[in-house]
Amino acid sequence: MTDTFPADSVGLVTPQVAHFDDPFTFVNGAVLQSHQLVYETYGELNSAGDNAVLICHALSGSHHAAGFHSADERRPGWWDLAIGPGKPIDTARLFVVCSNNLGCCDGSSGPNTINPNTREAWGGQFPQPQVQDWVRSQKRLAEHLGITKWAAVIGGSLGGMQALQWTIDFPDWVGHCVALAAAPGLTAQNIAFNEIARHAILSDPDWREGAYLSEGTLPARGVALARMVGHLTYMSADGMSDRFGRELREGGFSPDENAEWVFQVESYLRHQGSRFSTQFDANTYVLMTRALDLFDLTGSQDGGLAAVLSRAQAEFLVASFSSDWRFPPQRSIEIRDALMAAGKPVTYANIETDNGHDGFLLPNPSYEQLLKEWMRRVGPS
Repeated sequence: MTDTFPADSVGLVTPQVAHFDDPFTFVNGAVLQSHQLVYETYGELNSAGDNAVLICHALSGSHHAAGFHSADERRPGWWDLAIGPGKPIDTARLFVVCSNNLGCCDGSSGPNTINPNTREAWGGQFPQPQVQDWVRSQKRLAEHLGITKWAAVIGGSLGGMQALQWTIDFPDWVGHCVALAAAPGLTAQNIAFNEIARHAILSDPDWREGAYLSEGTLPARGVALARMVGHLTYMSADGMSDRFGRELREGGFSPDENAEWVFQVESYLRHQGSRFSTQFDANTYVLMTRALDLFDLTGSQDGGLAAVLSRAQAEFLVASFSSDWRFPPQRSIEIRDALMAAGKPVTYANIETDNGHDGFLLPNPSYEQLLKEWMRRVGPS
């Protein structure tokens, strides 16, 4: 690291690629004969191998969780707030791993990578992944890196769902679990929001049944609208009022004003949608939202959530965010209560914030202090 970066930054990081030549079978029976995962690591794995921490990303996240890819990069990784020397996930003593999930669009095998059978982009033919698939692929990556147990598995939103799945699929692999702004499954309302977003993409004439890359098009309008809908659900009403109010970006309210009215919040959502539409793959968005819909931690298990979580051997931190209406505090309380019923050690906190569902990504002194203090128990002292 150079003086270019803040003292508490992991500094310059280089993504790495793990290649797997043995078949990977998805929950739905589809098979990849080979695949690759792109990942980043921060810190050093100690000789005892007991300081490894897995970060699971959410819907639009990636392997780039912290640090910078170049000295002139303006924005660090998506969770730089929490990862770095002296930060809550302290890379001075922890070895942190974050991978880009199967089916995503930042270098891991997914719709925008090449199908070896057709020598064209997978497009809409890429298999539908589920949370259980990501967990098994992350386990393969851990074994590739020489890791035999995670000191902690951590994630927010869809990442928190992966962290929870880890504790029941491979309970002896997880010492601690942090689930932030998560839920044991989606409500009908959440599934409906995802369907609206998908419909926006599938209705775009440039969608081409998912084969847009092969046909030289991009369903940018559909992806932009999907992002606008999704982004709206990540924000709280109070947060939006405080940030935008009824302020105009263009035009005016005077009787003689003829310019088109554009409110600040309209301009903001249009910008978010436009930027996202060229950065994120449409097929990946469809796959990721469907994986969210399909997630059900309880499954068909008799005894409900408590019975499922009784398999876990981890200590848990479950945190919700007061203004999050996408995954409201009650969903985290469901997880807390099930863990308590199963006799598992759990710390629960509801963080006061106007940041909505995005609260787990944004600065908040109480939240950061909670995470920092709780993480002291993770790994070697």
